Amino acid sequence: MKQNEIQDELTSIRSMMERSSKFISLSGLSGVLAGIYALIGAGLAYSIIYGSGGFYNYREYVITDQGRSAADLYTLILIALVVLIASVATCVVLTMRNAKKKNQPMWGNSSRQILFNMAVPLIAGGALILILISRGYVGIVASATLIFYGLALINASNFTFKDVKYLGICEIVLGLFAALLPGYGLLFWAVGFGILHIVYGSIMYLKYDSKS
Repeated sequence: MKQNEIQDELTSIRSMMERSSKFISLSGLSGVLAGIYALIGAGLAYSIIYGSGGFYNYREYVITDQGRSAADLYTLILIALVVLIASVATCVVLTMRNAKKKNQPMWGNSSRQILFNMAVPLIAGGALILILISRGYVGIVASATLIFYGLALINASNFTFKDVKYLGICEIVLGLFAALLPGYGLLFWAVGFGILHIVYGSIMYLKYDSKS
């Protein structure tokens, strides 16, 4: 057997092993759209919290349980839920389409592993965030969301593309900076969930989706 044939055979075997052990149907386009949703949500949240003030001015907004601030809090939670639901729905639909194109089952061992490894830090983070909000520690909520989301991505990256790990690391770093500068929490949130998702999704699309 010629050297080239041996190399082709090894490449084919490696590809088959990767398909069986890792979920490779994640959609880069869904990352781009999720980033756009997040930026829209951040824009709406900014208009509610800061009104027409300068965007780069340092602000530390404290929400109380009285009057308009409490109503604002519920509106912000609603915006976050809408962004989350739209992002998840888009990811599921486009990933299903990718899985069909690559002849990979949508619900297999690798996808279950991704779901479990993401769910643990996300559920723990969600519970902590609710506690923080109930205690009035709203200034570090953006930081907590970024850090726990980054941990979830790093956990899940063992069962899909390694690029996901790098996104997770960036989210954690942003979350730590957001904790140091709580007055810029919304800006860090917009960068982490908006801009980083768009950059990551574009890279994933050009690297994997456009070739399939």
